[in-house]
Amino acid sequence: MLARCGCGHNLPARLPSRLTTFLLFACIILPIVLGKTGICSEDSSMPNVVFILSDDHRWDCLSIAGHPYLQTPHMDRIAKEGVRFANMFVTTSICSPSRVSILSGLYAHAHGVTNNHTDYPENLRTFPLQLQAAGYATAYIGKWHVNDNSDDPRPGFDYWASHKGQGVYHDAPFNINGERKILEGYYTERVTDLAVDWIKDQSRDRPFMLMLGHKVPHTPPTPQPQFALFDDVQISYPASVFNLDNKPDWITRRLPTWHGIHGPLWGLRDNFPDSTPEGVDAFAAFVRSYYAMVLSLDNSVGRILAVLEDTGQLDNTLLIYSSDNGFLLGAHGMMDKRAAHEESIRVPLLVRYPRLIQPGTVVDRMVLNVDIAPSILDISGVEPLPNIHGRSWKPLLTDDINVDWRTSWFYEYNYEKQFPFTPNVRAVRTDEWKYIHYPHGDGSPDRHMAELYHLRDDPLEMNNLINDSRYADKVAELRAELTRLMRKIGALPDRMPLDEGF
Repeated sequence: MLARCGCGHNLPARLPSRLTTFLLFACIILPIVLGKTGICSEDSSMPNVVFILSDDHRWDCLSIAGHPYLQTPHMDRIAKEGVRFANMFVTTSICSPSRVSILSGLYAHAHGVTNNHTDYPENLRTFPLQLQAAGYATAYIGKWHVNDNSDDPRPGFDYWASHKGQGVYHDAPFNINGERKILEGYYTERVTDLAVDWIKDQSRDRPFMLMLGHKVPHTPPTPQPQFALFDDVQISYPASVFNLDNKPDWITRRLPTWHGIHGPLWGLRDNFPDSTPEGVDAFAAFVRSYYAMVLSLDNSVGRILAVLEDTGQLDNTLLIYSSDNGFLLGAHGMMDKRAAHEESIRVPLLVRYPRLIQPGTVVDRMVLNVDIAPSILDISGVEPLPNIHGRSWKPLLTDDINVDWRTSWFYEYNYEKQFPFTPNVRAVRTDEWKYIHYPHGDGSPDRHMAELYHLRDDPLEMNNLINDSRYADKVAELRAELTRLMRKIGALPDRMPLDEGF
């Protein structure tokens, strides 16, 4: 016969009374005393945390988001068994600034990493540090990409496996806990191997936190052969590609550059700029490669789900999938990201945690990359980060209707001399509207046309209303809101580099 302890474990009924008393004390009382991280940790209020972060994955490139032919069953499963945030955005659409915002809950102007070349701030408080201090076993595996010139372990992680800068897709050099070695084979497979092994090695006596950073679907286009499945799909330029008459001139001038559709497309065009009708063939090849890399990513997500199931930890794990920024993929004639248009700033956010989330939940409220850190800490019951810009979206999971939530937010991007094809960008987005302007950086009047879009009626941002006198009051309202938001988060005075053009 078996008795059952308070956390659901079976105990032999005929144990000596003193031993039974001790085991019941260990299973019921000790977890409370130890902050619920003791012997029965799988019934703990402190869940494991697995955060999967991809690079350049835009929000609509998921089958569950309505993509017409891209199938992502494993990412879809997270959403079907958890929640999909339909309006998730990054506050700066470039790798390093967004990644540090995810870790810290701060905007880029506050944490100081405003480009891909600034080192990780030594004294920055992050959610991994908070979890580590609370007793979590912590690991970072994969693409870190904060400072191109260092692969040294960063604070907050007991286990470290990463590399300098962007890394490479095949036979990537890694620093694994101080030992440098080549991981032979395809990047996505190798980092997933490391993640699977690390999860298997975790004991049950304390919760764990894993961040898995993927390189896919970032350029250069390098899909695995088994996922190159889109050769028969007809791909043309998107609807907005040449709809540029009422757009700022920098967008038109960007067309033949590294970040435009007539440019080299990361090696897929030998002769460029190419504005011929046949030039769409190279663009189509790029898009097919991008989709194929998303399939590689989805396969990795499936492997993580499987190992969590096999180890009995899936339902005790806060599983999060997101990306550091979107990708324009030809929208408005642009490749890359950085700009404030939807394809650049909007990313997936999928979360599974059955103790809190009803399967198939969809949240339409606007959430941001700076919300991830406070949300993880809130759900884990760990001390929050002080004085940050983000908010926990935990209340949205249970009482969305009655939560007082943001109805507008501020976007920032600073001009980079290394990639000069995007000016300084400051924007405000509401549930229905977006206003974008491009300050020069020296306090002089803007030299580029601003943009105004009514997103409810024009989700593809085709019709710039900035010069339509009927919307003058709306422009004034949004400019005032932009100033209010910037003042609220300490972004004024607004410091930025000089836009030197290209």
